[in-house]
Amino acid sequence: MSALLEVSGLTKRFGGLVAVKDIGFSIAAGEILGLIGPNGSGKSTVMKLIMGIERPNAGSVRIDGVDVAGWPTHRIARQGVGLVFQHSRPLHRQTVLENITLALLPDSLFRLAAGSHVAARAREIAARVGLEGVMHRRPSTLPFADLRRLELAKAVARNPKVVLVDEPFAGLTAGEVASFSELIASFRAEGHAVLLVDHNVKSVAALVDRVLAMYLGEYVAEGSAEEVMRNETVRRVYLGGKIELAARPEPTDTGRPPLLDVAGASVLYGKAQALEDVSLHVREGEFVSVVGLNGAGKTTLFNAISGLVPHAGEIRFAGESLRGRSAAQIARGGIVQCPESRELFGGMSVQDNLELGGQHQPAPVRERQLAWLYELFPILKARARQASRTLSGGEQQMLAIARALMMQPRLLILDEPTLGLAPVILEQLSKAMELLRQTTDITVLLGEQNVTFALPHADRVYVLEHARIVWEGTPTRFEAEMGTGYL
Repeated sequence: MSALLEVSGLTKRFGGLVAVKDIGFSIAAGEILGLIGPNGSGKSTVMKLIMGIERPNAGSVRIDGVDVAGWPTHRIARQGVGLVFQHSRPLHRQTVLENITLALLPDSLFRLAAGSHVAARAREIAARVGLEGVMHRRPSTLPFADLRRLELAKAVARNPKVVLVDEPFAGLTAGEVASFSELIASFRAEGHAVLLVDHNVKSVAALVDRVLAMYLGEYVAEGSAEEVMRNETVRRVYLGGKIELAARPEPTDTGRPPLLDVAGASVLYGKAQALEDVSLHVREGEFVSVVGLNGAGKTTLFNAISGLVPHAGEIRFAGESLRGRSAAQIARGGIVQCPESRELFGGMSVQDNLELGGQHQPAPVRERQLAWLYELFPILKARARQASRTLSGGEQQMLAIARALMMQPRLLILDEPTLGLAPVILEQLSKAMELLRQTTDITVLLGEQNVTFALPHADRVYVLEHARIVWEGTPTRFEAEMGTGYL
């Protein structure tokens, strides 16, 4: 069977960064290929290179035998490529039906009028994607799932040979994911070649014919979903390697109220469901890990606890509700988050960044805390007068954690501290975490994709999948029950 989409040797550089390196694959008519990989793997860049949003430095992109690499986007679309954007981009002054009709119009400025056959076709497409009941409404009045359906409708309006689908399941409920999976599967039945990118690995695996895994811009593995998920390199990329557990004492205060109690927390970003009915608790002195793939909702959960995003449900700390408190009040009250993005002051020295974290404390307390942190992270003492922007990624992560600890938090929230770090730095960070656990009474809530880092330090583990908690238990139980099912 001849391929409708053939990609060969695709390479893209942004300055000195190679975002995509020598990627190749093909998709036949009536086939769905899933493209997976952690954040920063190059998946979205591949999509943009195929669609002409970015120009490749090398390689070819053939649509039904025609090389379109480097063509402008509108010419590639005319050649037979439709793109379902991750973020909805409707014309808000037009109705749903008018948005679909515009996607059907010819490209010529001399033939902009829509004939009766175009209007009929627009209604047919609206019904096909489940929008027949809202055809005459404007996009701003639609729920999030219907906005995603509208993007699907616009992409398939011109009956493209190749359909590129970027993150279709982000922000959808489990029921909506099932409905969208059926819609995307129908593209296969109609003979389209479909390239699907999404963080929801399980939903992708259940839908596609083949999977291609990428990491840091490079090819890792290709095959059936089952074969790729079993691939040792893929599992190391997602999980971090072999899961090794450390002995943990049994909790002695199970009858006491938890220090942190999250009950039914939900968060919407616009109309997208980023967190749905999440409940968890953390007892005083516990290390609790929340594990989940990128896009599962870990950062949203932490931002809700820290008062950075509005939420439904109840969050209590030390027995008191956090509702109505600002992020600053919550931080001063004992919950300090070390964000995934680190948020350091690049022009300030290491010590200035640290002292800024402890600026609310009396000088003697600040000096004692600083001395202790230099013992915990010796490399920071050696870099004390160095501008933080000149540190390595691992050193910046240590500085971000140390700055959070300068505030003497009662609960420390660590969001993806291992993201992008080399193995030797992970080992140093792991040792610092274990020392922190053994020598202090601090309570830690850790969010990680890398379970080999998250589990050894944990008393308990929650698995967050597609905005919901789907599992809770001990690290030992995780290894037995979730070790093969996490992906």
